[in-house]
Amino acid sequence: MKSNKHPVTECIEINLQRYLDDLKGTPPNDIYQMVLSVVEKPMLELVMAHAKHNQSLAASYLGINRNTLRKKLLEHRLI
Repeated sequence: MKSNKHPVTECIEINLQRYLDDLKGTPPNDIYQMVLSVVEKPMLELVMAHAKHNQSLAASYLGINRNTLRKKLLEHRLI
């Protein structure tokens, strides 16, 4: 049976479950921030490359304000 989930959702679910299983009972810590950072940085890198490093265009692709994009790029040391 084919799943109706988005492929990115499935990828995150599979890998997050693997991460939790690998902890072998050790309590996880700061999962929210970990997931955001490991997803956000490569997304920003790929979208910026696709937009040929035009921040206004990349912000449009992402559906966010250009100033927000710039803040995120600085946070991830991409500029």
